[in-house]
Amino acid sequence: MHDASLSPLEAWLARLEAAHPVDIDLGLERVAEVARRMGLLDAPVAGRVITVAGTNGKGSTVAMLEALARAHGWTTATYTSPHLLRYNERVRLDGQEADDEALVAGFEAVEAARHDGDPVSLTYFEAGTLGALHAIAARTPDLAILEVGLGGRLDAVNILDADVAVVTTIARDHAAFLGDDLEGIGREKAGIMRPARPAVLGSMALPQSVRATAATLGAPVHALGEGFQRLAVDAGWTWQGRDAEGRERRLEQLPDPGLPLDNAASALQALALAGVELDEAACRRGLASVTLPGRMQWRGQWCLDVGHNPHAAGYLAGRLAERPCRGRTIALLGMLGDKDADGVIRTLAPVVDAWVAVSLDGDRARSADALAGHLEALGQTVWHRAASPGQGADWLEARLEPQDRVLVCGSFFTVGAVLAAWASRAQTATDDRPSEGAT
Repeated sequence: MHDASLSPLEAWLARLEAAHPVDIDLGLERVAEVARRMGLLDAPVAGRVITVAGTNGKGSTVAMLEALARAHGWTTATYTSPHLLRYNERVRLDGQEADDEALVAGFEAVEAARHDGDPVSLTYFEAGTLGALHAIAARTPDLAILEVGLGGRLDAVNILDADVAVVTTIARDHAAFLGDDLEGIGREKAGIMRPARPAVLGSMALPQSVRATAATLGAPVHALGEGFQRLAVDAGWTWQGRDAEGRERRLEQLPDPGLPLDNAASALQALALAGVELDEAACRRGLASVTLPGRMQWRGQWCLDVGHNPHAAGYLAGRLAERPCRGRTIALLGMLGDKDADGVIRTLAPVVDAWVAVSLDGDRARSADALAGHLEALGQTVWHRAASPGQGADWLEARLEPQDRVLVCGSFFTVGAVLAAWASRAQTATDDRPSEGAT
């Protein structure tokens, strides 16, 4: 029964969440069949497709690919997941979030195709992916940038052949679906590669299975530290690599985008292989303009980052260590139950003075009490336990000194809830403000 309080997009999302018996159901047969019925496999959805897989760094790589391509005059579309505040964040068309109408039209097309023949059941993510591809195909941009949701080989975005495949990092995460074996995880993520099409490897610490997969496919490898480089210099940084014709390219005095430079270098290499004629001035503009909410996002004393595994926590700890503060560093931590809480805590502990543990909602959630148990078992100081990230942020905000700083981390849900609480408070303040001319 339709809830009249929901917008058409919200109603569709609620419907999709309830439509499939499980949230994650890896495999391409069902989603590929519906894509075929929708005509998404008959013609390219974009002039070029770059697909990005990896344990960490996918979101920042996608954001920099988009900003750099747009700085060169290319039209773009991106598909990412999950979102922080609005589902619309997942689909961006020419730098703007897709509107509700475009997303609803996509879901309607997916639903019609699902029932065009024997009915096909789709997960929330699979239906969302097909809806996003429908919105992208309606624009046929110069470049579509697709982020893998989970794994690679069996992820829904892999129904499209990537012109350039990017693998950012490989670490342990989603163990219930990908296992703990890094070589096996590497093979899954390398499954986005295609025969004779270039693969960009964005880390110097990838398991051998990634290169082995490329070799089996005959996919030319462009690896960080070998095929392309990022060099630290006094003013900015320098990138050197090769373009699609194999010619050496070098870009100097590039600005720090505030995101991992390995991912920035990988984005530049992927764009060069996709056919973008890299221009130094355009690259500087693109890197200077890139923004990515929830990744080392600073708002006054608060740093928000969605990092939720030890590898991501290591990057966070390094960045915080580079910019010490005069006061205390307090971590507001909320994590899902299937994540490695001990590994994250141990990694962040050297740069954190005290912790606020918060509960998350949902079937996979971990309570503040359970999280506090992990913290205390590792000898950490737990200042407070809160029923939600928003409540934890409110409690902490009233007790901060001017020289303190707060790290909000552990999950997309943690960061998203704090941002939503702040947005709600700001809206309430606006609503309470006297209207112009009031007496």
